Amino acid sequence: MSQAQPTIEKIHSLRKKQETALKSLTLIGYLEGTSFLLLLFIAMPLKYMMDIPEGVKYIGMAHGMLFITYIIILIGSAIKMKMPLWAIPAGVLGSLLPFGPFIFDHLLKKNLQESVSKEA
Repeated sequence: MSQAQPTIEKIHSLRKKQETALKSLTLIGYLEGTSFLLLLFIAMPLKYMMDIPEGVKYIGMAHGMLFITYIIILIGSAIKMKMPLWAIPAGVLGSLLPFGPFIFDHLLKKNLQESVSKEA
């Protein structure tokens, strides 16, 4: 067997890394999307309707950190998983829209599932 051909262990290891990257992206995407919804629908109405600004301060800070983490994990996952070209811009756009990370996650998993079934 030549060195150029991947062994079964290498293929399994690559798939495990891709699976781990997808799980990380899904988890942080759900956290980021949830924090954005909390900010929009709970913290901001509390601030502007009831004059309680603390929610925006703390939820906004958490959302900002989750947003940055999401973008970093999105780029890392795109590299590890060899995502389609549309995935990074769509993921960034999705993170800017309410419910966007949830929709992006669904579309990405659907696309990845279709590409796996075409290979089989």
